[in-house]
Amino acid sequence: MKTNKIVAAAFSISLAFASAVAIAQGAMANGEVKKIDEAAGKITLKHGPIKSLDMQDESMTMVFRVQDPAMFKQVKVGDKVQFEAERTSAGITITKMQKGK
Repeated sequence: MKTNKIVAAAFSISLAFASAVAIAQGAMANGEVKKIDEAAGKITLKHGPIKSLDMQDESMTMVFRVQDPAMFKQVKVGDKVQFEAERTSAGITITKMQKGK
């Protein structure tokens, strides 16, 4: 009986972890790098919907601030990327970015 409870608890924990990973991946938006302006700390992306900003059905090209200038070293114009963005006092800012798959 005790073994069944342990197995059930382990299953519940793994299911919760898998759900958290799926939600985190769902927050990533897809885009393409159109322009990089390191001096200004900005990047221009052609992107699809950004759920975290309530841009569910909108695809457009926008200029974003970049939270960490090291992100510029990861990408170049033409690269497909996945990113997370949030509204800050400085404007809409990329908080995480990686090359797309």
